[in-house]
Amino acid sequence: MLYFARWKTILIWLVVLAGVVVAAPNLVSQERLAGLPDWLPKRQMTLGLDLQGGVHLLLEIDRDDIVEERLRTVESDVRQYLREAGIGYTGLVRSDTSVRVRIRDAGQLAAARTALQPLTAPVNSGLFGGGTVSEVAINEPETGVLNIGLTDSGIDYRMSSAVAQSVEVVRRRIDELGTTEPTIQRQGSNRVLVQVPGEADPQRVKDLIGQTARLSFRMVDTSIPVQEAINGRPPATSEVLQSVEGDQPYLVEIRELVSGESLTDSQAGFDQRTNEPIVTFRFDSRGAQAFGAATQQNVGRPFAIVLDNQVISAPVINEPILGGSGQISGSFTPQTANDLAILLRAGALPADLTVVEERAVGPGLGADSIAAGQFASIIGGLLVVVFMVVAYGQLGIIANIALVANVALIIAILTFLGATLTLPGIAGIILTMGMAVDSNVIIYERVKEERRQGRSLVQSLDAGFSRAMATVLDANMTTLIAAVILFYLGSGPVRGFAITLAIGIVTTVFTAFTLTRWLIAFWLRRAKPKEMPKGMVTLVPPDTKIGFMRWRKAAFGFSIVSSIAAIAMFFTMGLNYGIDFLGGSSIEVRAQSGAADVADVRNRLGSLQIGEVQVQEFGSESDLLVRIGSAEDDVTTQANVTAAQQELASDYEIRRVEVVGPTVSSELALAGTIGVLAAMAAMLVYIWLRFEWHFGLGAIASTLHDVILMIGFFVLFGIEFNLTSIAAILTIVGYSINDTVVVYDRVRENLRRYKKMPLIELLDLSMNQTLSRTVLTGITTLLALTALYLFGGEVIASFTLAMIIGIVVGTYSSIFIAGPMLVLFNLRPGALSLDDGNERGSTTEGAIDQRPGTA
Repeated sequence: MLYFARWKTILIWLVVLAGVVVAAPNLVSQERLAGLPDWLPKRQMTLGLDLQGGVHLLLEIDRDDIVEERLRTVESDVRQYLREAGIGYTGLVRSDTSVRVRIRDAGQLAAARTALQPLTAPVNSGLFGGGTVSEVAINEPETGVLNIGLTDSGIDYRMSSAVAQSVEVVRRRIDELGTTEPTIQRQGSNRVLVQVPGEADPQRVKDLIGQTARLSFRMVDTSIPVQEAINGRPPATSEVLQSVEGDQPYLVEIRELVSGESLTDSQAGFDQRTNEPIVTFRFDSRGAQAFGAATQQNVGRPFAIVLDNQVISAPVINEPILGGSGQISGSFTPQTANDLAILLRAGALPADLTVVEERAVGPGLGADSIAAGQFASIIGGLLVVVFMVVAYGQLGIIANIALVANVALIIAILTFLGATLTLPGIAGIILTMGMAVDSNVIIYERVKEERRQGRSLVQSLDAGFSRAMATVLDANMTTLIAAVILFYLGSGPVRGFAITLAIGIVTTVFTAFTLTRWLIAFWLRRAKPKEMPKGMVTLVPPDTKIGFMRWRKAAFGFSIVSSIAAIAMFFTMGLNYGIDFLGGSSIEVRAQSGAADVADVRNRLGSLQIGEVQVQEFGSESDLLVRIGSAEDDVTTQANVTAAQQELASDYEIRRVEVVGPTVSSELALAGTIGVLAAMAAMLVYIWLRFEWHFGLGAIASTLHDVILMIGFFVLFGIEFNLTSIAAILTIVGYSINDTVVVYDRVRENLRRYKKMPLIELLDLSMNQTLSRTVLTGITTLLALTALYLFGGEVIASFTLAMIIGIVVGTYSSIFIAGPMLVLFNLRPGALSLDDGNERGSTTEGAIDQRPGTA
């Protein structure tokens, strides 16, 4: 296995070179990239909002609004069709999903059905929509009454159309802002996801995409004074609307002269006479004709320009406007005039969009996050590199070369795929750096074992790579399962973490069995060593004879007591749920000068009557974290956070805002629970197929033990439990299974080799054989995570701390829980040890003595 054909060597180094070349632009600024030749790769990774700042919004279309709008149209159509057919009716009313009408003459019922038949005509639902859909169905619930109801398929069609149209309208509006690579995409059946990187004003984005922007031109009704209409009853053909400023009411005809759908262009500008900001507009030919005819017939009368049921202005028609263009004036600033022009150009939304989740990061915090992530990555990388050299000498240098290539390949793949790198994504890369070493450690430790059995160095290296392959593949496959499930069930930064972790696993397997093997083969040919290189320090001496199984009962007792205590604390004290699960708002602010005043901020926000407010120091003395409890609905939640931001804006820099409505929080809680259960189930199936049912149940039991203790850790220390906590738990699940699989793989191998060895002694033998790998992998991973915890910033400190604790718990369970579980499940029927289960102090030694030549 240490021989490489020339074409394999070329292919391996071409892959590595391609990775380095594609990843290299990420180390250079945009200005320097612009000066390089065009044939060189210049694409850089897309940074997430938490790294470069920006706005993340999850918008929702209310199904009831779509139904109400459609029923209003159906009611109008019923009235029109029956009048045109000369059919008398009464009692035309709307209910939840239908319109009822009573036909006065029962003899005209059939004619009424025929007249209303166009309402039931099917509509084309598109190429992928399943053909045609009937939106309306007519039935006769009682004599003389027709019920015109909306079908479920029709409502679904309208919802789908509204979401698709909203995506396009929002995209046009965001594109007008000139932002870099915004993300606007459909999510689920009734939601639109909007991410605008680099945008410093989240409120402007919300205002821009939150307005329906339904524009219409209507005549002002001057038949009666507007105050009389307010105090009494307005005419049936008119309604009272307020001005945009809310200080002047208008009596406006319901009938539209021209709708905003006829607009072909709108631009912000300045009035040449007054130099005030205005918005100019131009109609298409049909709109120009209708508008010209209406202004010809109503010279001397005022008409209203209405946007979302508010009057922008109501100028008097001094002369016919026949050119198809005009202007809108009002109390505009240059920015509001430009925003209105954008809204009108982009078109109207088919329904109101409600913000159900908001996450905004200011550019200052984004720059701090990048700096912290880079520094933590450098420190973590250096610690891992130094440790490998100390532990393995020259082989450690080879492992480090493979590690650098591994990281370059991860960055190159992220860059090539256009994946978004988030702060948890950086955590995924750092974790991968620690775990990537695991593959090399497994191989090196296996080589040492083969060498101790008397094989030559070349034979030991060849056998070590060959026999370690199955272990490495099984261990990494289980972690990959966790990463895939995390990606599909997670959202936002959690998915970024899952992507980097999954890519890192794939590149780790590649570098371990191609690049590392090639480097060792090259080293053998050049250096012609006679013996395995030794490290500066031996952390785990060879020939360990620790009787782990002697402690299994004590370990079981400790774990049972700890698990019961964790469950009891969970049900009595409860988790400190973050806004991801409870809903509400979280605002990170920094004092513009001096230290932040917690009491002052708490008092100022308390006076706003926006619900429960918590204020605490966050990081430095200038930073505060403000939490606002969830309101009864998403709209109120958004209003509360807006009020808090406005109150603090004068004295504090708004660095990060997270708003999660109660609807989304319940969904996230359910998705998180399903994610953990699905990951464990998938791993159980994989291990069951690769090993035996005893191993599968043992692995799941030890993993469930880890999850319970992790939850107990969150409860005991009051650490906030949020989406990233779910990511931490799933990662630890993957790591723990990884560790367990390495032990189980050696147990399975020894079961085949020593068919008569008592199980307890065989387990002790297997754990001693893999102890060095367990310790070394744990240390490298902890070194990387400790650097991230100390230097990665406050935002992911709790996430990293949970993973550090999880690594310790996972390592403990793979030895003291997973192994003894095989005894509990009676993996090898018969005597447990040489003296029928009464373990001696030297059972491990007895097991080792049965294998001649084995150290």
